[in-house]
Amino acid sequence: MKESSTSVQEPPGAAGHLPHPPPAWRPRTDPAPLLPDPEPYRVLGTDAAAGADPALSLRLYAELVRGRRYNTQATALTKQGRLAVYPSSTGQEACQVAAALVLREQDWLFPSYRDTLAAVARGLDPVQALTLLRGDWHTGYDPHEHRIAPLSTPLATQLPHAVGLAHAARLKGDDVVALALVGDGGTSEGDFHEALNFAAVWRAPVVFLVQNNGFAISVPLAKQTAAPSLAHKAVGYGMPGRLVDGNDVLAVHTVLGEALARAGRGEGPTLVEAVTYRIEAHTNADDATRYRAGDEVEIWRAHDPVRLLEHELTARGVLDEDGIRKAAEAAETMAARLRDRMNAEPVLDPMALFAHVYADQTTQLREQAAQLRAELEASAEEGSGEGPGEGPGEHSGKGHAEGSGEVR
Repeated sequence: MKESSTSVQEPPGAAGHLPHPPPAWRPRTDPAPLLPDPEPYRVLGTDAAAGADPALSLRLYAELVRGRRYNTQATALTKQGRLAVYPSSTGQEACQVAAALVLREQDWLFPSYRDTLAAVARGLDPVQALTLLRGDWHTGYDPHEHRIAPLSTPLATQLPHAVGLAHAARLKGDDVVALALVGDGGTSEGDFHEALNFAAVWRAPVVFLVQNNGFAISVPLAKQTAAPSLAHKAVGYGMPGRLVDGNDVLAVHTVLGEALARAGRGEGPTLVEAVTYRIEAHTNADDATRYRAGDEVEIWRAHDPVRLLEHELTARGVLDEDGIRKAAEAAETMAARLRDRMNAEPVLDPMALFAHVYADQTTQLREQAAQLRAELEASAEEGSGEGPGEGPGEHSGKGHAEGSGEVR
């Protein structure tokens, strides 16, 4: 019996006697519904803004104001030597706040190194969110307690982790969606490709939010990709791509909400590109004036996410001067507490270096731990140092004492 050609993928022309290629060459997915709109989706300044929930709008505004103050305070702490490094998200607060507030309690957030604000907006202690950037501890918080994965400093490695967690949750029958954040630079990494490919094939309940802030450190987007937009990349993997104004917090919240609902219904992943801008330098160690013009930054300052929402809400009578004042005061209170706590010297255990390296410590690691313990004990006996620590695994990562200081 002759084998059916429909089970074999042959290149066009291999079976020249057939009038058409075998059916296996037909598209697996209709690409039309997957394509993003030609313009970023917006709510502010459109008729859609009138239908926005006032309570949600005010909460988003308060978080934006607090987030802006958080960014300026953390940046100031780097100048005082209280933080080793800080990648500011000033100008991107709408993406961060919307991502945090759109999640349900059982959902997971997978942040990059620039997404400390998203973690704080989800409820994480601001000091714990900065612990990694301070160099004090591996993470600074319990990921399972907050459903926030560790801040990822390697580019895009959190994306396959998000897919794995989402896929595992689906296999277990748990109602969980993972939201993974990444910058435009991360889309140039292999992990981005692998994560989106697996997510689409497995129809994993995961949403990818790309914060396109214009630059991968000093490399502009035009030198990273020739695609019409980053959202268009979704089509190649068989998932919808959405394009949204990343400085319009109501628009970002709406688009992410739709994507998370779609994932929760078992309809698979979505790639959302939020068009925004990195107002500050890549980090406090970067000089952005070497690769971009100041007038470009000023143009984007006029599209500030905090001012955009404030203007919309005041114009519609949802927000008044008293509300603006209260939001600013709450943000200043947060900043003052953050200064005080970060100005206190942390109590660190040198033996904690060996915790969480391996589930079962290797012989070499045990030898190194023993050597360090002996040195600490000898130092303590000489009165020139502190005594030995409590041992591997006994440090909580949360031992930052309360204090006071004048760091601004």
